[in-house]
Amino acid sequence: MKIAQETAFLSTCTKKHVGAVLVKDGRILSTGYNGAPSKTSHCTKKTCLRFLSRDNRNSELCKGVHAEINTIIQCAIQGTKIKKNTSIYCTHFPCMSCTKMLINAGIKEIIFKEEYEMNNLEKFNLISEAKIEIRSFHWKSGIYKKFYELHLFNIGNHINQIKKGIGL
Repeated sequence: MKIAQETAFLSTCTKKHVGAVLVKDGRILSTGYNGAPSKTSHCTKKTCLRFLSRDNRNSELCKGVHAEINTIIQCAIQGTKIKKNTSIYCTHFPCMSCTKMLINAGIKEIIFKEEYEMNNLEKFNLISEAKIEIRSFHWKSGIYKKFYELHLFNIGNHINQIKKGIGL
């Protein structure tokens, strides 16, 4: 997660800095951050259409590529196989589009630090159906050093909470 957080500093997005790391069998396959596609200009507060419109709902206005997608692209460029025993560490929980791509890429586990779009029932139904494990990442401080804990995220309970919240 520390590498994902460091990778997020490379982000060129004006809205949110996100980093991700793909790990297979304990080895880093690739890293990614969100920002404009290669060989194109980066967004600024003067050029970002979503920032200028003040409407975060119009994701089609964003020219940025998400961190999770960039990790998959980097594997494709390098010819690195992703399927089987692959986890992704994300600074933020993946959006719906990234979730669908992670499912198709064969990711088995999502480890996230910050919540994002956590009330999307369909997204969590897809994750449940694809049998992807989710863990939340928490930094802890000990007497001599910083350490972390991974908490298994109960998808079934979360789906029920979303349904209860929207009256289903």
